[in-house]
Amino acid sequence: MGNRNYLIEGVSCTGKTTVCNELQRRGFHAIHGDRELAYQGDPETGTRTDTATHQNHIWHVDKVKALIANSDEEVTFFCGGSRNFSKFIDLFDAVFVLDVDIDTLNRRLIERPEKEFGGKISERELIVRLHHTKEDIPRDGILIDATAPIQHVVDAIFQETEEK
Repeated sequence: MGNRNYLIEGVSCTGKTTVCNELQRRGFHAIHGDRELAYQGDPETGTRTDTATHQNHIWHVDKVKALIANSDEEVTFFCGGSRNFSKFIDLFDAVFVLDVDIDTLNRRLIERPEKEFGGKISERELIVRLHHTKEDIPRDGILIDATAPIQHVVDAIFQETEEK
């Protein structure tokens, strides 16, 4: 939906939803990808599955492409994580990867409600492993220190968009 489109990624509990909320509060067009674009499916084929797992958390590629093709908005931010980002990552003007240190991650995981992903012990162990390996986040993204107050995190993203 934007003439410029940015993806904001990161492992769970790095602040993607909080960044999206702050962008919307500031009047920007920001899409909660995990709410508006996500479903459970095969990351390679896109075929829906009944298996609700982290590995099957993907975005509708056609919806992402349609939103990017629509130029009604000057800038659009897509916030969230998907296991099939390789299918559409090249469509973005830049990719930002929110990053936190392990102590911050563990604190946020402990505070997370059990009903949200990361709220259960087994999910926390997975997230900590993914934080360590970086295996399911974009490798070429611009790292953003998400331990700072949210206003500073979003300001850091804006600074990077101005330099592009």
